[in-house]
Amino acid sequence: MFNLKLETRNYLLAVMKRKDLSIILLIVAVIAVFPWLTGRNEYFISLLVFMGINGMITLGLSLLMGYAGQISLGHAAFFGLGAYSSGVLTVQYALPPIVGFFFGILLSAAVAYLVGKPTLRLKGHYMAVATLGFGEILFIIFNELSFLTGGPSGLSGIPSLAVGDLPLEATAYLYLVWGMVILLLLFSLNVINSRVGRALRAVHGSELAAGAMGVDASRYKVQVFMLSAVYASMGGSLYAHFINFISPSSFSFMFSILLLMMVVVWGTENIWGALQGAAVLTLLPEYLRGLEDFEVLAYGAILMGVLLFMPKGILEGIQRLWVRTQGGS
Repeated sequence: MFNLKLETRNYLLAVMKRKDLSIILLIVAVIAVFPWLTGRNEYFISLLVFMGINGMITLGLSLLMGYAGQISLGHAAFFGLGAYSSGVLTVQYALPPIVGFFFGILLSAAVAYLVGKPTLRLKGHYMAVATLGFGEILFIIFNELSFLTGGPSGLSGIPSLAVGDLPLEATAYLYLVWGMVILLLLFSLNVINSRVGRALRAVHGSELAAGAMGVDASRYKVQVFMLSAVYASMGGSLYAHFINFISPSSFSFMFSILLLMMVVVWGTENIWGALQGAAVLTLLPEYLRGLEDFEVLAYGAILMGVLLFMPKGILEGIQRLWVRTQGGS
């Protein structure tokens, strides 16, 4: 489907040079000991699970926006497709969760292809508006198909993932989610450091120039859009089986905006920025609950401040400040 030729040897060399491997090992170590450092506190473990789920989605969005240069305001819809695929098939049809998981992946990839084929021909804000419309259409579908989705009241009774007859406890679920995040991160780094990644960066820089060099811009844009949709669907399935309840409000336009902020605030052109943005903006709502109706204004102020003073993201801003500091010394 993606026509990706994985250049494993070149990728491993790139990882070693960029010190990505040491960062990955640090993440693994932190996740491994985190439950024991917090006394296996389920609240903190849940926050880290949600952080991992959001991280999956933002990894895909980073590939789409930062490397291919395409803006999506409807990725909450693919997140919802994954969640409702798992929820409906397990609750309404009593199928195993793994069936819903892979069905969600296939459905999201197919929908992304059908939506992306015409939409990705648009440029700039026209594409953003088109993906926004797609997200709103699916949001309405989630609300209106009440005989399947439960409508605005939501779908309850979604079974937890289990090994045999034993449901996964919070710690095991944490390891499962972050294990998948690490695998997707490795795959994403592989894509970035392969010929596909170079083609995506060429498309981002100039579709006209990329086409002149023999890069099929349209094909690569559709493929990366499908890949990002698959990442979101996987996160949606894990989300549904973790909280055992889903409703359309979880997949609204505001969540798409939050995902966009996760990628933009820390830098779209760096895959690590996507994970850092997911971490910060998963924790931030916990501290903004007291603002109530002003929470949206706080998000807007943060986004506006970053775009004005650090247009390439906080991570890029920190790197530039470090270079200036070293140069000044």
